[in-house]
Amino acid sequence: MNRTLTSSFAMAPGSAVSGLYFAHPEAKYFQVGPIDQDQMQDYATRKGLSLEVCEKWLAPIRGY
Repeated sequence: MNRTLTSSFAMAPGSAVSGLYFAHPEAKYFQVGPIDQDQMQDYATRKGLSLEVCEKWLAPIRGY
């Protein structure tokens, strides 16, 4: 498949993915820490999902 840039520098085809990644010795990185049950419930409510579904998919960061 031939991938190109359009005149407005968009990737073509539209499903193409590309990126430039730069590192810096003073860069600060972070990760999401464990979330409590009240945060999980709030997330489930805002997403319109059941608590059980959210607990399943967010199990790696569940803190309870």
